[in-house]
Amino acid sequence: MHVEEKMLLRTDRKNSKLDLTIVLPVYNEVETIPELYRRLKEAVDGLGVNYEIIFVDDGSTDGSGETIKKLAQGDPAVTLITFRKNFGQTAALAAGFDCAKGEIIVTLDADLQNDPFEIPKFIKKIEDGYDIVSGWRKTRKDSFWLRRLPSYVANWLMRKLSKLEIHDFGCTLKAYRKDIVKRINLYGELHRFIPALAANLGARIAEIPVQYPERPYGESKYGLKRTSTVIFDLITIKFLLSYLTRPLQ
Repeated sequence: MHVEEKMLLRTDRKNSKLDLTIVLPVYNEVETIPELYRRLKEAVDGLGVNYEIIFVDDGSTDGSGETIKKLAQGDPAVTLITFRKNFGQTAALAAGFDCAKGEIIVTLDADLQNDPFEIPKFIKKIEDGYDIVSGWRKTRKDSFWLRRLPSYVANWLMRKLSKLEIHDFGCTLKAYRKDIVKRINLYGELHRFIPALAANLGARIAEIPVQYPERPYGESKYGLKRTSTVIFDLITIKFLLSYLTRPLQ
């Protein structure tokens, strides 16, 4: 995987402890980025925390990378990681996790369906003692047949396999303690199963409902291509969970 990284944090940020990292995978979302950035800054600036925002451009061809680069040039809190081709959301999140310096890492989609103004309640839940806080898209506006029904089936199967009572494994809006997420190796499309993998490491998991409005622009870029991998992912996660729960020899 060829990755170009542009690290543009202030000198004082490099030498000081970061409280929060926000990681956003981006794939052809040029229309949403300016409004997303505005909402992120408004949501986080008032928290009184030292933070960074990591955009991972996952091989976009619509100018998303150039738009983010301009933001990074004007805001030293912004980091841009660029993939030369599309590797998928798991790879994008893994790259963001690798570069993250914040003690709390929050992930969300770049399409404005995850609301940045929900970030404070995720941070509060982590501060309450949880290791991972997962969003639950309790009221979804997207297609029943193409989105909600497959998601319902996959989540039901995942609950059965993992014994973890989470309604929505696939919601990107999540918060993690850095030391937990950095212990998990991600590949394929396993990002949605991080809570199940972390639970096997003894992590405390919480779930909170989040808003999930319709996309303001275009169509989902990630969801269509990953639907066909769900069965394989479930088989893989079953093996991993069985392996991880074996006692050490």
